[in-house]
Amino acid sequence: MAKAEISWKRTTADGTTLQVYVRHVGRDWRFFARQRRFDLWQPVEEPPLEDWLELLDAVQRRINRRLLRPEEEARMKQQIRERFPDAAIE
Repeated sequence: MAKAEISWKRTTADGTTLQVYVRHVGRDWRFFARQRRFDLWQPVEEPPLEDWLELLDAVQRRINRRLLRPEEEARMKQQIRERFPDAAIE
């Protein structure tokens, strides 16, 4: 997996397990999801807040390991605030 890709698993409200991965392209983050290993990755147009917060956590960990630049955290928080104005982000 490339440095610009981050992935995780999450469970939806109806109990379905999803594999989610995000690709960093320029200044954008593109979300993809699939249910099973051999399914095709489907783009997620409007990812939920839960996925954005998981991505923020992963970005913060990568900054600590010097895999991403520190400015990326501020950019990511700004994107989350724009998409979810009611979300409490530190």
